[in-house]
Amino acid sequence: MPVLNESRHLAEAVGRVLAQDYPGEIEVVIALGPSTDDTDAIAAKLVAEDIRVHTVANPSGRTPSALNAAIQASNHPVIVRVDGHGILPAGYISTAVRLLADTGAANVGGLMHAEGTTPYEDAVARAMTSKLGVGNARFHTGGEAGPADTVYLGVFRREVLDELGGYNEEFERAQDWELNYRIRQAGYLIWFSPQLKVSYRPRQTPRALAKQYFNYGRWRRVVARHHKGSVNLRYLAPPAALLAVAAGTVAGVFGFWPGWLLPAGYVIGILAGVAWEGRGLRPAAFIRLPIVLATMHGSWGAGFLSSPKSLAARVSAGTEHPEEELH
Repeated sequence: MPVLNESRHLAEAVGRVLAQDYPGEIEVVIALGPSTDDTDAIAAKLVAEDIRVHTVANPSGRTPSALNAAIQASNHPVIVRVDGHGILPAGYISTAVRLLADTGAANVGGLMHAEGTTPYEDAVARAMTSKLGVGNARFHTGGEAGPADTVYLGVFRREVLDELGGYNEEFERAQDWELNYRIRQAGYLIWFSPQLKVSYRPRQTPRALAKQYFNYGRWRRVVARHHKGSVNLRYLAPPAALLAVAAGTVAGVFGFWPGWLLPAGYVIGILAGVAWEGRGLRPAAFIRLPIVLATMHGSWGAGFLSSPKSLAARVSAGTEHPEEELH
């Protein structure tokens, strides 16, 4: 469990792990980044209350470094990735371990079930679980069980993580997708199951959401440059939409009135989509949904388009021997 400033949800997240009905041994390894809230104090209390809880230091605060440190400090052949703001449902670990055995997969996972508590969070949660917001990724929108490119979080065979060197620590974001890509390239199976549904708490403010999706787009471009051929149409849609809206707006401003059709078409498409995707939302969330969707699309697109080649070059230079990371 990588944590940084997770005082709001850490105790509940760890408690849900310890309450699992898995018949074997469970340990929780919390990798502590340099938090500025009382996360460390909460973690220390959890360690004092239950001998199954341990902590390791993650001075860099970066998620992949935290994950590798926690994996290295763990003692069991199955690795369950959990976030400090992720809430595991009852039976999650037992179901995942059974699926590992039944499918032969190297990693199994399921749904990132976004749930809000405020009108804005409700709008973000609806956008994050809709095809209009995130495309056809099953770990966001659901679907039938089966092989997948990637899954949310993940329950891994430790031997495969050891073989592949764990998470690539140069990827500040998109490290899950990048690891799952390497797992598939090595000939192993990634398995999605809708039975594995983990509650996720969305970002609380427009600024935090924009930053999150800007970084998603920025680092997804790094993955595409680092692993040639890994990009697909779902990842190209936001930058394409942003370019079209920008080009149409510029053309319209300079007197070419048909250019306005592009931004107008995007707005109409968003509003029509909201009428469908927003069904059942309370009014305060419904009216926020168009802005949330535009924020997600625009921020992802801007991050993808502005991602410098130097990031991918740095990643390539820093991972010449990734197999050494966990040894």
